[in-house]
Amino acid sequence: MEAKAILRNCPLSPRKMRLLADQVRGQRVEQALNILQWNQRPTYAIFLSKLIKSGIANWGVVNADGRIEDSELYVKSITVDGGLSIKRLRTAPQGRGYRIRKRSNHVTIIIDSKLSQTQTEQA
Repeated sequence: MEAKAILRNCPLSPRKMRLLADQVRGQRVEQALNILQWNQRPTYAIFLSKLIKSGIANWGVVNADGRIEDSELYVKSITVDGGLSIKRLRTAPQGRGYRIRKRSNHVTIIIDSKLSQTQTEQA
Protein backbone atom coordinates (compact mmCIF):
# COMPACT_ATOMS: atom_id res chain seq x y z
CA MET A 1 0.00 0.00 0.00
CA GLU A 2 1.28 3.43 -0.88
CA ALA A 3 2.07 6.31 1.46
CA LYS A 4 1.97 10.06 0.86
CA ALA A 5 4.01 12.95 2.23
CA ILE A 6 3.35 16.64 1.54
CA LEU A 7 5.64 19.65 1.92
CA ARG A 8 3.78 22.96 1.84
CA ASN A 9 5.06 26.52 1.42
CA CYS A 10 8.65 25.60 0.73
CA PRO A 11 10.35 28.98 0.15
CA LEU A 12 12.10 27.95 -3.06
CA SER A 13 11.25 28.37 -6.73
CA PRO A 14 8.90 25.68 -8.09
CA ARG A 15 10.64 25.60 -11.46
CA LYS A 16 14.01 24.75 -9.93
CA MET A 17 12.42 22.23 -7.56
CA ARG A 18 10.80 20.45 -10.54
CA LEU A 19 14.24 19.96 -12.11
CA LEU A 20 15.35 18.07 -9.02
CA ALA A 21 12.06 16.18 -8.67
CA ASP A 22 12.39 14.87 -12.22
CA GLN A 23 15.70 13.22 -11.30
CA VAL A 24 14.23 11.15 -8.45
CA ARG A 25 10.84 10.28 -9.98
CA GLY A 26 10.53 6.50 -10.41
CA GLN A 27 13.82 5.73 -8.61
CA ARG A 28 14.29 3.38 -5.70
CA VAL A 29 14.27 5.24 -2.39
CA GLU A 30 17.91 4.45 -1.59
CA GLN A 31 19.04 5.58 -5.02
CA ALA A 32 16.91 8.75 -4.82
CA LEU A 33 18.48 9.71 -1.49
CA ASN A 34 21.92 9.06 -2.96
CA ILE A 35 21.14 11.30 -5.96
CA LEU A 36 19.99 14.06 -3.64
CA GLN A 37 23.02 13.73 -1.37
CA TRP A 38 25.45 14.51 -4.22
CA ASN A 39 23.32 17.05 -6.07
CA GLN A 40 24.48 20.47 -7.24
CA ARG A 41 21.54 22.21 -5.55
CA PRO A 42 22.05 21.33 -1.88
CA THR A 43 19.30 23.60 -0.52
CA TYR A 44 16.66 22.02 -2.73
CA ALA A 45 18.05 18.53 -2.10
CA ILE A 46 17.76 18.92 1.69
CA PHE A 47 14.04 19.66 1.46
CA LEU A 48 13.39 16.75 -0.92
CA SER A 49 15.45 14.24 1.07
CA LYS A 50 13.58 15.12 4.26
CA LEU A 51 10.31 14.67 2.38
CA ILE A 52 11.36 11.26 1.07
CA LYS A 53 12.36 10.18 4.58
CA SER A 54 8.98 11.37 5.85
CA GLY A 55 7.27 9.33 3.13
CA ILE A 56 9.25 6.26 4.18
CA ALA A 57 8.14 6.75 7.79
CA ASN A 58 4.53 7.19 6.64
CA TRP A 59 4.79 3.96 4.64
CA GLY A 60 6.03 2.19 7.77
CA VAL A 61 2.97 3.40 9.70
CA VAL A 62 0.50 2.38 6.99
CA ASN A 63 2.13 -1.03 6.50
CA ALA A 64 2.85 -2.05 10.07
CA ASP A 65 3.27 -5.72 9.14
CA GLY A 66 5.88 -5.08 6.41
CA ARG A 67 9.58 -4.35 6.86
CA ILE A 68 10.97 -1.24 5.21
CA GLU A 69 14.29 -2.94 4.40
CA ASP A 70 12.66 -5.87 2.56
CA SER A 71 9.94 -3.99 0.69
CA GLU A 72 11.85 -2.38 -2.23
CA LEU A 73 10.34 1.08 -1.84
CA TYR A 74 10.37 3.47 -4.80
CA VAL A 75 9.14 6.97 -5.58
CA LYS A 76 5.88 6.29 -7.39
CA SER A 77 5.04 9.92 -8.15
CA ILE A 78 6.27 13.35 -7.18
CA THR A 79 4.55 16.60 -8.08
CA VAL A 80 5.65 20.18 -7.53
CA ASP A 81 2.97 22.87 -7.57
CA GLY A 82 3.34 26.61 -7.15
CA GLY A 83 2.54 28.07 -3.77
CA LEU A 84 2.13 31.61 -2.52
CA SER A 85 4.22 34.40 -4.01
CA ILE A 86 5.44 37.13 -1.70
CA LYS A 87 5.53 40.42 -3.57
CA ARG A 88 8.26 42.95 -2.82
CA LEU A 89 9.41 46.21 -4.41
CA ARG A 90 12.98 46.97 -5.36
CA THR A 91 14.07 50.51 -5.95
CA ALA A 92 14.79 51.41 -9.57
CA PRO A 93 16.11 54.49 -11.36
CA GLN A 94 14.08 57.69 -11.70
CA GLY A 95 11.79 57.00 -8.76
CA ARG A 96 10.36 53.76 -10.07
CA GLY A 97 10.06 50.42 -8.36
CA TYR A 98 10.52 46.95 -9.81
CA ARG A 99 8.36 44.15 -8.54
CA ILE A 100 10.10 41.08 -7.11
CA ARG A 101 8.10 37.89 -6.68
CA LYS A 102 9.51 35.50 -4.09
CA ARG A 103 7.94 32.22 -5.07
CA SER A 104 7.20 29.16 -2.96
CA ASN A 105 6.02 25.65 -3.81
CA HIS A 106 4.12 22.62 -2.58
CA VAL A 107 5.66 19.17 -3.10
CA THR A 108 3.65 15.94 -2.91
CA ILE A 109 5.40 12.58 -2.99
CA ILE A 110 3.88 9.09 -3.12
CA ILE A 111 6.03 6.13 -2.09
CA ASP A 112 5.03 2.55 -2.86
CA SER A 113 6.50 -0.91 -2.61
CA LYS A 114 7.26 -2.96 -5.71
CA LEU A 115 6.48 -6.11 -3.75
CA SER A 116 2.92 -5.00 -2.95
CA GLN A 117 2.41 -4.09 -6.60
CA THR A 118 3.37 -7.59 -7.78
CA GLN A 119 1.21 -9.22 -5.09
CA THR A 120 -1.90 -7.37 -6.27
CA GLU A 121 -1.20 -8.37 -9.89
CA GLN A 122 -0.96 -12.04 -8.92
CA ALA A 123 -4.22 -12.00 -6.95
